[in-house]
Amino acid sequence: MVNYILAIVAVAFLFDFSNGFHDSANSIATVVGTRVLKPLQAVVWAAFFNFAAAFIVGTAVAKAVFTGFVPPAIVDPNVILAGLLGAIAWNVVTWSIGLPSSSSHALIGAYAGAAVAKAGLGGLVLANGKWPMTLLFIVLSPMIGAALGFMLMTAVYWIFQKMPPARVDRFFRGAQLVSSALFSLSHGANDAQKTMGIIVGLLVASKASFAGQTGWMHHLYLENGNSIPPWVEMGAYSAISLGTLFGGWRIVHTMGNRITKLRPVGGFCAETGGALSILLATTLGIPVSTTHAITGAIVGVGATTRLSAVRWGVATKIVWAWILTIPAAAAIAAMIYEVLHTVHPL
Repeated sequence: MVNYILAIVAVAFLFDFSNGFHDSANSIATVVGTRVLKPLQAVVWAAFFNFAAAFIVGTAVAKAVFTGFVPPAIVDPNVILAGLLGAIAWNVVTWSIGLPSSSSHALIGAYAGAAVAKAGLGGLVLANGKWPMTLLFIVLSPMIGAALGFMLMTAVYWIFQKMPPARVDRFFRGAQLVSSALFSLSHGANDAQKTMGIIVGLLVASKASFAGQTGWMHHLYLENGNSIPPWVEMGAYSAISLGTLFGGWRIVHTMGNRITKLRPVGGFCAETGGALSILLATTLGIPVSTTHAITGAIVGVGATTRLSAVRWGVATKIVWAWILTIPAAAAIAAMIYEVLHTVHPL
């Protein structure tokens, strides 16, 4: 059993890596699309600030994932592994077709699907849980991002209307480095914590296997989820940063160029609007999609020029991916759980 649990921890970090890889476009698409940074420079920049979030934000999202979606009492290693594999499978599918879906909602959906496969609807925290706010933020997150992107862009037009365009462009090429850093920090802050919550759930469910262990294995014993072990935090932030460093080049093209054309001033407003939207959710302990936030902000910026500046066909395709993510990942994870339960009953 110990080796099985250790393997699942490794899979959790692999998911975190895939999250960074899959979602790296969220952090770098605008700064690459505006040609402020080259792709390699952008991923190094984004990865650094993904990791820096470990020392700036708390763990409210991790604790929400641990208790807010699936009752800890029904969690076991098979539920955790099925959830992780279901989310990874959906990430691979959407990455392979260059579609910026949400790794966050893939994980939440897959985790729920595995829990329901084990315990029916009793496998979900339907009362006083995080489901209502998380589902609400599927709608609110892109709307908040769009509103902030639109308002920031409008304010910039008004403030800088008398400045020569070339000078405005030079100013915002520098400012976009700051906004890109802020967005990468918010991305790491929210997304890495979801993996932390999953690992904490696994360790609490498996605490009997590590009670009385000595040496390095005593660090795997966790009585409850009131605190996050430092090695879990550092491991999660390291994994997502490395994933971002390797990057998701196909999705960069969709996010940075196909939704709407951006200049540095637009990139600054989109990244700032998206980052503020995510940091709001992180403060409230809500696992939110960074993909939703930045896409909404890009749409908001594009809409300040004219609605036809937004390529609504691409945006619609992305929205359909959002709608399908939770049920699709849940269905995949439920099937995986049934296989695991048959092969390795607990």
